[in-house]
Amino acid sequence: MLADALSETLQRLENAADAAHRPAPDLLAVSKLHPAAAVAALARAGQRAFGENYVQEAQAKIGELAGMGLEWHLIGHLQSNKAEIAARIFDWVQTVDRHTLIGALSRYRPADRPPLNVLIQVNIDDEASKHGCHPDEVMTLADAIAAAPGLRLRGLMAIPAPHPDPAARAAAFSRMKSLQDALASRHPGIDTLSMGMSDDFAQAIAHGATMVRIGTALFGARPARTA
Repeated sequence: MLADALSETLQRLENAADAAHRPAPDLLAVSKLHPAAAVAALARAGQRAFGENYVQEAQAKIGELAGMGLEWHLIGHLQSNKAEIAARIFDWVQTVDRHTLIGALSRYRPADRPPLNVLIQVNIDDEASKHGCHPDEVMTLADAIAAAPGLRLRGLMAIPAPHPDPAARAAAFSRMKSLQDALASRHPGIDTLSMGMSDDFAQAIAHGATMVRIGTALFGARPARTA
């Protein structure tokens, strides 16, 4: 049952945080490709925050589940032509990695909604196959987000390379924590470091993750994308 999976996952996060002498992170349930009914069931069990990769898929779910008081995060790459929709429907966008997105999100964020929470996605291992900015670009992006009407800079997000050597992953998480600390000295209001998934969340928590993104452990195997 989804309620049991949620309870077990939260306990595992608590155990990892206790072992690392860190606060327990927020759990973002990755609901991409899972039906709205599954999201609703997990929400009834107490989960409030959900992560989606695809703007159009999320738009349908958000509309179907309107009124449940859920918090929606975009965690997939944002194409510029989808920025207007993203600005209108999401509570968080975790994947801002270039200046053009900042202006679009700011311009299209509805004035009657709270500021859009924004994380800068960092390509911390410089992988050609992944999106995200270079670490050297973080400060200029952060300054632009902080100055943009309708946006609220919250911190950083990363997906380190799935290196088989735990020490290599730990090094990437450590670099992210150092980058977050440097950013906090420039923008004291930031509070979120989103990193860690099902197979590496314990390491991420040990290195200061405040939010982890978990899908399969909650929902089961992800269906294949059909479009």
